[in-house]
Amino acid sequence: MDGLLAEKEDGKRKWIYPLIRKGIFYKWRSAVSYVYLILFFSGPFIRINGQPLLLLNVIDKQFVLLGQVFWPQDIFLFMLASLVFLVCIVLFTIAFGRIFCGWICPQTIFMEMVFRKVEEWIEGNAHKRKKLDESPWNREKITKKTIKTVAFLLISFLIANTFLAYIIGSGALIKIMIDPVTQHWVGFISIWFFTAIFYLVYSRIREQVCTLFCPYGRLQGVMIDKHTLVVAYDDVRGEPRGKLDKKAILPTLKGDCVDCGLCVEVCPTGIDIRKGTQLECINCTACIDVCDEVMDKIHKPRKLIGFFSENMIHANEKPSFTGRMMGYSAVIAVLVGVLCYFIFSRSDMDITVMRQAGMLYQQQPGGYISNIYNADITNKSDKSRAISLRAEDPAIKIKFIQAPGTAKQGNDVKTVFFVYIPANKIHALETDVRLQLISDNKIIQTVTTTFVGPLKN
Repeated sequence: MDGLLAEKEDGKRKWIYPLIRKGIFYKWRSAVSYVYLILFFSGPFIRINGQPLLLLNVIDKQFVLLGQVFWPQDIFLFMLASLVFLVCIVLFTIAFGRIFCGWICPQTIFMEMVFRKVEEWIEGNAHKRKKLDESPWNREKITKKTIKTVAFLLISFLIANTFLAYIIGSGALIKIMIDPVTQHWVGFISIWFFTAIFYLVYSRIREQVCTLFCPYGRLQGVMIDKHTLVVAYDDVRGEPRGKLDKKAILPTLKGDCVDCGLCVEVCPTGIDIRKGTQLECINCTACIDVCDEVMDKIHKPRKLIGFFSENMIHANEKPSFTGRMMGYSAVIAVLVGVLCYFIFSRSDMDITVMRQAGMLYQQQPGGYISNIYNADITNKSDKSRAISLRAEDPAIKIKFIQAPGTAKQGNDVKTVFFVYIPANKIHALETDVRLQLISDNKIIQTVTTTFVGPLKN
């Protein structure tokens, strides 16, 4: 049953029917899954400062994380966060292998903790499901398959609606639900499109998402080494494997593995963990639970299959924090620190001031010298705001050619203006001028620009 494609001799796909055994790791995985599912389905409806917990609105180019609104102007934060995430994945994989796939990945959580449980509830355990699939179409098979299809479609529909809420927002999703279909054709089609995708993934494609389509499994082979903790079979202790002979009078030279094959039967990707680390292994720990159960029955120590590194099995080494892991940890700490600094120091509005290129100073009536400037003001908040500019020095005046007016949420406004400085305050060819961005009678940001004046004798 193991192998990347899980094919039969005739080349057709071999369907996998994993047994479900509820050991200690399965219970922990279930608890993690319940927390994830609660957060996933409630996320679009949780509000922080009036904003959703998470919104990835690619259409309107608006992104919200933990109530903070981010716009395309914050793309550098997204790139930095992506870099931190990738480095974290590398470090985590170096230390613990592909455990992310078995415990946190949405594909695994929905497949094993939702759809697989529903399937077992309707069709029975793995042996009954396999027997039902191989049986001819009769009343029992038609009834169970119909019920399962309807259940899978309903769950897929719920997932599709929640997924769409993360893209367009819960408010827009509710409008699609309550308004006439003719007013939201795109949204209506999108819901059913995603429903079909999720249904096909969890009813037909299944484990092939992990074994064929996901690139992370293939990268795993590059990132792990002899110190990496992965779900592994202790072949030193387990080999040579053989059936337990209760009638034997003298002790045998067999290993602790009784070759029951249960570790293969519970594997959701259909591999034999006893053949070593394989890219199909998602570190779900199902084989650990069932092997511990067998060891208890034959009165042998647990952890014939467990979290081991290659050196722990063959060189009796203890888990260690390698130099490479220390280096990645240091990089992550620096990147996270920089990311947090930029996020918490980020202003709701941003201004860039540039003196008009190629323009010299102008002498103005009343003893003033003027320069002309262009300013680009970005509103990063979630509401429109009236804005203005003023000089920090009350003696300096600003005269607008194009006033900034109101900046809409997530938009830029441009303004053109003169800066007037009394000639008696200019003592050098270049003078620093501090300008304040004002909104709601508050100073949002202060910027410094260069003012060019006449050269004093």
